Amino acid sequence: MHPIILSLSLGLTAAAANVFGGAIIVQKHWDRSYLKYFVALGAGFMLATAIVEVFPASLELRGKDAAFLVLVGYLIVHFFEHTVTPHFHFGEETHQDQFVHAHKGYSVLLGLTIHTFFDGIAITSGFLVSNWLGWIIFLAIFLHKIPEGFTITSVMLASGQSRPVAWGASVLLGAATFAGVLTMALFKHQVSFGLPLSAGVTIYVAASDLIPEVNREPGVKMALVVFFGVGFLFLLDHFFHMH
Repeated sequence: MHPIILSLSLGLTAAAANVFGGAIIVQKHWDRSYLKYFVALGAGFMLATAIVEVFPASLELRGKDAAFLVLVGYLIVHFFEHTVTPHFHFGEETHQDQFVHAHKGYSVLLGLTIHTFFDGIAITSGFLVSNWLGWIIFLAIFLHKIPEGFTITSVMLASGQSRPVAWGASVLLGAATFAGVLTMALFKHQVSFGLPLSAGVTIYVAASDLIPEVNREPGVKMALVVFFGVGFLFLLDHFFHMH
């Protein structure tokens, strides 16, 4: 199968996984503590995916320059979150009981939308290099797509949003994923730029958006859930390399 056609098919599959993950969360009245655990699990898994899967592949594609592009990807999300989302002022002072403040929920949504757009870019980039790299990246992305849907829906619910709005956020992530696939298909000669940029975006969302929210919670349980998310990725990585 042609790499672009394969990328489009698998990109659509990954997008559906975002929506499915969000649907699982909104179909049940989850206790607030479970929402927090989903956020922590998603943070650990995404951070490990960027560092263990996407960054090494970027180095192989572009060499030392990949590190600079990872930094650019990180700063792209930083820039947008501090120029666009500050316009959302959803009464932080009136929601002291929320795990995630409302404006932070929209910040995470913006960051994850950019992140999932680069997920799509990463999928197509991998298949443009080789089928093997494409499948490895797709599997790594697909396996965090459902937790990603968990994460954004959990964050939106925990910040006080309604269930339809929370599920709509996961739909937006799915649409952004497929948009990334289409974009990279159109600009296929820029593959060595797309992959490291996607790594930097993912690192920002996990380390600068989600981990600080997790750190607001006292005790060791939340930290352990983050480590569990990281460990799960390592187990999957070992499984992939074995096969």
